[in-house]
Formats: sequence, C-alpha cells, structure tokens
Amino acid sequence: LFRSAQDKAATRKVVQELRAQAVAVGRRPEDLKIFVGIAAVVGQTRREAQEKFDDYWHYASAEAGLAHFASSVNVDFARYGLDEPIDYRGGNAIESAAQTAQANALTRRKLLERFRLGSRYPTLVGDAHYVADELESWANDVGVDGFNLSRTVTPESYEDFIDLVIPELQSRGSYKTAYAEGSLRHKLFGEGDRLPARHPAAAQRHAPSTTAIRQGEPA
Repeated sequence: LFRSAQDKAATRKVVQELRAQAVAVGRRPEDLKIFVGIAAVVGQTRREAQEKFDDYWHYASAEAGLAHFASSVNVDFARYGLDEPIDYRGGNAIESAAQTAQANALTRRKLLERFRLGSRYPTLVGDAHYVADELESWANDVGVDGFNLSRTVTPESYEDFIDLVIPELQSRGSYKTAYAEGSLRHKLFGEGDRLPARHPAAAQRHAPSTTAIRQGEPA
C-alpha cells in the first residue's frame, strides 16, 4: 500500500487501522507492506544541505508545485482564495493525498509554501545522519515498511541519497548490502515466489494438470 503522508502521528493511526483491518479478515498485520513518499535534500553537513535547499528554493516555482498537486487531488485551486477553506472530498483523486489535505485543512497559501519544490511528500533537509534518523523514526515509530523516494533535482537528489544516506543506513544495519535472490514477492515478504497457502487468493490457484503430453503429440 502506498500512502501520501505528512504527519507522523496521523500516519501512525492510519497504519494501525490498516493492519487491524487485515487482522479482522483473517490476515496477519505484516501481510501488508505500507510505503510512504519522502523527499530528501542531503549534504555532507547540515549547513551544506540547507544551502542546497535554499538554492533549490530560489529557482522553484510555487505555482508549478501547486499545479502538480492539483493533478493529484483533482481540485482547481484557482477557484479558491489564499486562505479560503478547500473541500477535497468527492473528486477523482489520489485518495490518501486528498484525505491528508482535508484533515490538515490545507489552504492555497499553505499549499504554495509546502509544495514549492514540487514534491507532495515531507522533505528532509540535513546530513546523512539526520536523514537516516528520520527514516528510521518513520519505520520504527510510525510503522511503515519503506519509502518511495521523490526527487527534487534529477539526478542530483538520487545521487546524494545513494552516496551519503545509503552507506549510513547500511552501517546501522537498516539497509541491505546485497540483493536477495528470488522474485519481488519473496524479497518483500520472505515466503517464496508464490502466494502462501494461507493467502485468500491461493484458493483460486489452478491445480497442475494430470494429463501428460508425450513428446511429438499435439497439445
């Protein structure tokens, strides 16, 4: 599951509710893998990261960031004043993004400030130690399983994260140092390449055919 999240406390509540719903229908809490979006501006030091962020901010377009968000929640923000309440309900939208905006009463003014860099997600600004601390907090305190890393400047944002944050996470044992064998399903859940027998969809699995076809015979 992918969630658009801004606030740790609110996201923790959603995560707990989702896992409780899984248990209520006979699944396990860990059968759900929940990811949130995150952006990071990383430097060798916190000062360098802040200077980089300030540089990005100088060139960023708040209106472009708002237009990007509008495409996610299907709201025409031009219809609203800067501080006028916005109704995000009932549109053809990314539901978690719309729910988060509604719950936080995000006005056009707040959105212009929050999404100026273009990302709909929380933006971490700091050195590798700080960013790693925050990611671990989202995982350990909020209960999410991973992150969809958003970009600010491509490919610089990804390069900084790979060069600085990944080694820090690896040194803490919080990130893999090699790729596991097997399918994506196995890498995510560690239970083989196919659905386990306890999964509801496993009951729909076709049994292997008992009719052998000798070589050379038509199928």
